Amino acid sequence: MEHDHSPEAIGRRLAGGPDTSYLRDWIYGGIDGAVTTFAVVSGVVGAALSPTIIVILGLANLLADGFSMAAANYSGTKAEHDEVEHLRRVEQRHIEEEPEGEREEIRQIFALKGFKGATLDHIVDVISSDPDRWVRTMLTEEYGLPLEARSAWLAATSTFSAFLVCGAVPLVPYLVGMANAFGWSIAATGVVFFLIGCARSRWSVHPWWKTGLGTLAVGGGAAALAYAVGHALRAMVG
Repeated sequence: MEHDHSPEAIGRRLAGGPDTSYLRDWIYGGIDGAVTTFAVVSGVVGAALSPTIIVILGLANLLADGFSMAAANYSGTKAEHDEVEHLRRVEQRHIEEEPEGEREEIRQIFALKGFKGATLDHIVDVISSDPDRWVRTMLTEEYGLPLEARSAWLAATSTFSAFLVCGAVPLVPYLVGMANAFGWSIAATGVVFFLIGCARSRWSVHPWWKTGLGTLAVGGGAAALAYAVGHALRAMVG
């Protein structure tokens, strides 16, 4: 992402702290919403059940599974917070009980980055002079944890909103009573998969068409499997 590199702009940007991205939560919710709802649609069509059943099961899936995913994401993100807090307390205790050992860890961490001699000594002294800075450095350098924890509420909300928006698309042709509703559902869902993949390309090293087609292939494969299962069950029951 391009930004201004003037000293003033850099100072303002760093003072505001690192940005927290919820892109993965939105992508995750959007893909899963479209896949699971279309899987319901294609499975019911494969079983030759009525459009009313499609709408009922589709809406039930949209709300129940969307809420389930959001709750799971919330719980998972809260678990990340708990892990960070646990490790923070561990490092605080280690600094209090074994300060020289912790200083040696800082020394070796920055020695591996290429620092040596008086410069390395100065870095160790500066970091270990502030307990909070010391702990933050250990969390990021030793454990690879981010400086800013993601909000559990925003992560869950991103997942749920994307699930509802993208997951509703396969149902629209049935809700408005379109002729050849399944064909329109296939087309609309395919567009959603492709657009989600294209959106990913903004943060990807791959071109937009490649991420779009990749996501379309994943979603299409899941939908084809669901249709095949529904068709097989219809043959068994019939």
